[in-house]
Amino acid sequence: MTTETPSTGRGDPLYLRARQLVLFRRDPGIANLQRALRIGYQHATHLRDAMRGDILDCDDLGQNWRIAEGAHNGPDLLLQEKIVQAAHWVRTAHSMVVAAGAGMGIDSGLPDYRGDEGFWRAYPALGRSRLRFESIASPQAFQERPATAWGFYGHRLSLYRATTPHSGFDLLHAWGQRMQQGCFVFTSNVNGHFQKAGFPSARVYECHGSLHRLQCTVNCQGSIWPTVDLYPQVNDAACEWLGDLPTCPHCGALARPNIQMFDDWHWNEKRSAQQRMLLDMWLDSAHAPLVIEIGAGRALPTVRNFTRRMQQRGSRLIRINLHEANIHNPGDIELALGAKEALEGIAAQLLQHH
Repeated sequence: MTTETPSTGRGDPLYLRARQLVLFRRDPGIANLQRALRIGYQHATHLRDAMRGDILDCDDLGQNWRIAEGAHNGPDLLLQEKIVQAAHWVRTAHSMVVAAGAGMGIDSGLPDYRGDEGFWRAYPALGRSRLRFESIASPQAFQERPATAWGFYGHRLSLYRATTPHSGFDLLHAWGQRMQQGCFVFTSNVNGHFQKAGFPSARVYECHGSLHRLQCTVNCQGSIWPTVDLYPQVNDAACEWLGDLPTCPHCGALARPNIQMFDDWHWNEKRSAQQRMLLDMWLDSAHAPLVIEIGAGRALPTVRNFTRRMQQRGSRLIRINLHEANIHNPGDIELALGAKEALEGIAAQLLQHH
């Protein structure tokens, strides 16, 4: 046990940590604070008393303590401390994995597809037809409405080509280059923006494929080819492809993006499997790399599941997620910020230590 320190109420140096623990464990008990903070009974009692009217309610007799309604929704009072700690982890890391979901691209101006309404705001024509993202992003759409399916993906391909990745990509690239064993990217995004920002293709694993590659809808020869000669012409108002649809150069059947769609039994995963092999080989040589997870939600938890496996291997986690961070987690660093703001905040702290 540590030596007792005089309590200064909410000014106690341990107050914010104690507050975080109570909210994370949903336990206002004195024993919880004693064990977690390694403090004595009186110190823990003073800390809990200070939380009354902040995140805790109690009866008049001071016996029945409970977490106040809405306490979990308050601001992150440890945010700046977390950013400082995140900068320290980046500065001392020998290697790093960037695990990125859709939220990574929003600050570059890419649309947010969270929920039907968000998707339909980005594609009003599909909204008028009540076509959900899961319906158009499927092999069935290429069978039943190929011009619409290619209108959607053609528009996205043009958008990804025209969009410049935000400054956070450059920061991550620079940090990885300074690390002894470098950096590897694991991403569910299909936009190719990590490569566009300068990350080597051999250090990027696109677990759902890439919109910058095509395959045959019948997978006639198992081939995958680039989209460099594909110039989409799309009627944006109707979300319809104009002119001849892309075809397989081998058999003439309809071509499709080489990405894993919903209910997709025909995805050619050969390229992604090769990328995964390169990641596994790199992980064999990089001991417990720092993981920076960005914009990865729970709805499609591919990236979060990968992150969890990395934690089981001993990796530290910095999670950046504006909407789905657990800011009361005392074991990892979770920042309820957008990708660009969080990465620039960490970079500012790194500059202070030069």
